[in-house]
Amino acid sequence: MKKMMKKLALAVACVTTVAMFAACGGKEEENVIKFGTNAEFPPFEFVAANGVIGEYDGIDMAIAKQIGDEIGKTAQIENMEFDSLLLALQNGQVDAVIAGMTIDPERAEEVNFSVPYYTAKQVMIVKEDSTIAKATDMADKKIVVIQGYTGESCVKDMGYAYEAFKKGSEAIMELVNGKCDVVVIDSATAQKYVGDNEGLKIVEDAEAFSSEEYGIAVNKKNTELLEQINDILTKMKNDGTINELSAKYSEQ
Repeated sequence: MKKMMKKLALAVACVTTVAMFAACGGKEEENVIKFGTNAEFPPFEFVAANGVIGEYDGIDMAIAKQIGDEIGKTAQIENMEFDSLLLALQNGQVDAVIAGMTIDPERAEEVNFSVPYYTAKQVMIVKEDSTIAKATDMADKKIVVIQGYTGESCVKDMGYAYEAFKKGSEAIMELVNGKCDVVVIDSATAQKYVGDNEGLKIVEDAEAFSSEEYGIAVNKKNTELLEQINDILTKMKNDGTINELSAKYSEQ
């Protein structure tokens, strides 16, 4: 009987301990906001020795941290392939996506977007001696884009053949090593890559590439979070914080 009582007491203690851990874990989860990103898009998101959120740094990461601070939660980053981000958001793996993501009608059917916080455009990165001066000059060239990025959509709409890489750094190395003629990518990221690699230049074509706006994606069911993010982004734009972050990270 005593053995049975001891076993019963032990079982109750174990259940209680598990419940306490579960409760603590649940409470911990409530104090965290998870952002999905693809940390291959400097100066917006990249891996660094000492990032603003763990090992992650950049304009978007600084914005994510401030959003977490403003709503009283700890911002955490889930780094994944760009094409997986919206699915992860819909499945509840992350609370929001901040990844230099362009607001477009197709994506807006699946998720809600915040107010825009950055305006960009697509450009072409080529070698300094390249003869490419406008988008139509790419017709008979080897074009490289980053999978899932707006540049891929633009080149596809132009009807040109291209090769897609999952990482911007890989695409740039193709160009540096002479394995392609041009990389089509967002302007701010292009400036960063050209600054880090000698012998490259940026070619713009306003007629071929229109401006685009970045937004933070939120699950359509989470309207409360969307409102909070909108309020914070509006404040950060009005007080000049986002402009300061853009200047800071573009100079690094």
